[in-house]
Amino acid sequence: MYRRTRIRRVRLAGLLVLVAGIVALGHEVLASSSAASSADAMRTTHGGGLGKVRGTVWPADGQAAFIETGRSQVQVGPNQHSAAIASVAKVMTAYLVLRDHPLQTGDDGPTITLDDADVADTDRRRGNGESVVSIAAGERLSERQALQALLLPSANNVAAVLARWDAGSQERFVAGMNATARSLRMTHTRYTDPSGYDDATVSTAADQVRLVDRAMRLPVFATIVATTSVTLPVAGTVRNTNALLGHDGFVGVKTGSDSAAGGCFAFRVVRWIDGKRTTITGVVLGQPGEDRIAAALEAADAMVARITGRPAAPVPPHEYLPAPAAPPGR
Repeated sequence: MYRRTRIRRVRLAGLLVLVAGIVALGHEVLASSSAASSADAMRTTHGGGLGKVRGTVWPADGQAAFIETGRSQVQVGPNQHSAAIASVAKVMTAYLVLRDHPLQTGDDGPTITLDDADVADTDRRRGNGESVVSIAAGERLSERQALQALLLPSANNVAAVLARWDAGSQERFVAGMNATARSLRMTHTRYTDPSGYDDATVSTAADQVRLVDRAMRLPVFATIVATTSVTLPVAGTVRNTNALLGHDGFVGVKTGSDSAAGGCFAFRVVRWIDGKRTTITGVVLGQPGEDRIAAALEAADAMVARITGRPAAPVPPHEYLPAPAAPPGR
């Protein structure tokens, strides 16, 4: 009897040791898996109807990030490091101008009169190969028209005009851009100019998504970036560089391109998915290719298709496109 009891106790003790070992191993695997998941969480996002996690959402090159309707967390792809953002920087310029000089829907705002110094600056920038619109000394642009010139054809010369008009000098305006970036927790962002032409103006896709999401809450900003073309007093008709605008639910926001930044595109898409109106706000940076803007547009389009996981019907135009722009002078 004693021998049997002892054998049972030995077997039981052995079994308990084995179970303890398995539990310990399980904790190690779980901890390792949790650590890997935490590291991968910032590199994956939702797909397949915005529910299933997928790691194939992101472009093969550069970096990207996005945020969905009803979610507070920005979904972040790999390679998130500060990089040149080219004219995507103009989103901050427009946001800051509209914050300091708010416009109501339908209002054109105060008038900005251009002078000889603005013309000379434009000529210099044109000689450098920068993106500009034609202006003339004595030309009067409303705040809305200046923002249209900034955001549609991406006029670097008008970015400088707006900076001086808003803050008194470009240096003070840039200081305001950086202060605003800090207030929005854009911790990997540094602005050195209002147009993004300076390669030292850097950010990440994740930081820019936070800004774009905030800027699109301003009705005037959202209306301007959803406009395909406008007519300016001297430049005439200028067109939006966003060729995806109005197609498959794309409603904005801003392109950018140069040799340092590659192709960049901040965008918003509105689609019906599973019978629900869904908004995706995203940014792609650093896209390579001979036509860098086209590469950025293609990367964003492909990313949205992978996020949604299926072809999705675009929201009908009347639900997201603004009314036609009012003629100049109103």
